[in-house]
Amino acid sequence: MAANLRKACLLSVAFGLVSTAALSAADRIPAPTAADWANLGKLPDWSGTWSPDETKENMETEKNPTPWNAKAAKRIEDEIVDNRNGHPHNSYTECLPEGMPSWMLIYHNAIEFLYTPNRVTMLGESEGNELRRIHTDGRKHPADPDETFFGDSIGHWEGSTLVVDTVGVMKELPISIEEAFGVPNGGDMHIVEHMHVENKDEWHDDLEITAPHAFTKTWKTNRVFYRQRAREFEIAEGVCLRGHYTTDTDKDGFPVLAPLPFTDGIPTPLKGK
Repeated sequence: MAANLRKACLLSVAFGLVSTAALSAADRIPAPTAADWANLGKLPDWSGTWSPDETKENMETEKNPTPWNAKAAKRIEDEIVDNRNGHPHNSYTECLPEGMPSWMLIYHNAIEFLYTPNRVTMLGESEGNELRRIHTDGRKHPADPDETFFGDSIGHWEGSTLVVDTVGVMKELPISIEEAFGVPNGGDMHIVEHMHVENKDEWHDDLEITAPHAFTKTWKTNRVFYRQRAREFEIAEGVCLRGHYTTDTDKDGFPVLAPLPFTDGIPTPLKGK
């Protein structure tokens, strides 16, 4: 049985490998040239880490309310009542990423940008899978994109502004206005962003969110982040599921991470751990 399993794994690997020579030009990711790397230096400076302005975030939500349809508005009203009664609804589930557009709307931790040829990558603090890829190689959206937490994002530069178009976000993900308030987008959501820096150290994300199953019209809103240069603001590793494990020792004396028991869905610390 073990031999058959190894054979199956080898066959799987073999069939998964595709010769570069067999790929068409449209399916091949070209190797970046020296000019491609040099051109990165011509892009606007988005270095450092960026922390959200939570005060402006709250003010924007108040002065520019989300255009919920009747069903979504009722959902939000119910969530507000539940929150007042001590039963908040988390707008994201346990250790899963917030996804789009909630990551940009209600995120309270630092973000960082990485430039590589044909891509801008966004990294988020607090969870290792908080990662968003924005392709800038001129590609189009897939005709039928697989739905994901962050969707399929393609972008292009208009001067110092990065224009990003996103589709293919999972329909189950909420459009959140606070951590306790959000409504599932329902599918067919389309997000357009204009990202740019103002006053040297203010990063702005101007969003246009079209959500036909949750909104009565396209919602135009914006969020502001401030640049941090101090080393103390560098993004630290965050692994949400770490709290589900304790440090233990196996039968051979090796240190291991052992799963904690759960009580009512909550990890229960072990005595002496």
